[in-house]
Amino acid sequence: MNQKDDRKEVLEFNKLQKKLRRNVGNAIKDYNMIEEGDVVMACISGGKDSFAMLDILLNLQKAAPIKFEVVAVNLDQKQPGFPEHILPEYFESLDIPYYIVDKDTYSVVREKVPEGKTTCGLCSRLRRGTLYSFAEKIGATKLALGHHMDDIVETMFLNMFHGSRLKAMPPKLRSDDGRNVVIRPLTYCREKDLIKYAEHKQFPIIPCNLCGSQENLQRQNIKAMLIDWDNKTPGRVDSIFKSLQNVSPSQLADTNLFDFENLPIDREAQRDEYQFSEATVSSTNIDESLFIDVTNI
Repeated sequence: MNQKDDRKEVLEFNKLQKKLRRNVGNAIKDYNMIEEGDVVMACISGGKDSFAMLDILLNLQKAAPIKFEVVAVNLDQKQPGFPEHILPEYFESLDIPYYIVDKDTYSVVREKVPEGKTTCGLCSRLRRGTLYSFAEKIGATKLALGHHMDDIVETMFLNMFHGSRLKAMPPKLRSDDGRNVVIRPLTYCREKDLIKYAEHKQFPIIPCNLCGSQENLQRQNIKAMLIDWDNKTPGRVDSIFKSLQNVSPSQLADTNLFDFENLPIDREAQRDEYQFSEATVSSTNIDESLFIDVTNI
């Protein structure tokens, strides 16, 4: 690679880095994810996303107008062959506080889940419970997870297709018992950008052999569908995510969110702008064939 190519690569990476930091900063601001004095427990799995999240949080910490702590935490689930030395060495190279939590969830998952079935559900519940408890133990006020925009959109479709629920991952979540708050600083970041970022930073990525080795997981099917959509219509995933920020309960069908049963007519109310006045209707040549015949409905 010549000097010209080197300069181009550096410029492209700087542009990408600024974009990701801006996206994380905006997500933190929009959802008030981090506040003065927070102790943020960055949950690091060893994957590209959590590495990128930690890297960006540490950089934002230096320039942020508020003071907050970042503590790196890895849950060692005792998967066979897991390289236990990699994350401690990485954390020490950054000179940051960190903890390695030993919890043999691997054996529990293998015992409880039949061969060939998806382990992700049980694995994530065990992991979440352990991390919640540890956050309280060290006084962490926020738990930061590395889920990005693609994860959130994928989860929405998984719940729609396989759970009949319109539900995704919120950027900020309070646990059911109210004892912990989860934040997702990468909410506005696309996975394809995080892949490029991780490649350039050369994070010591550790593959997940527990769930990653299972073929035909439904999430992988959804991911392939979204990649295909995004290739054919760039920006589609971004648009789908933005729809989660612009919800109209009255235009859906959940009777718990909107009172469809009680919708009284108020003819004294001010007309909406789109309604025709009587003069407009009488002077307009309307093709009646355009209207639906409602007499038999």
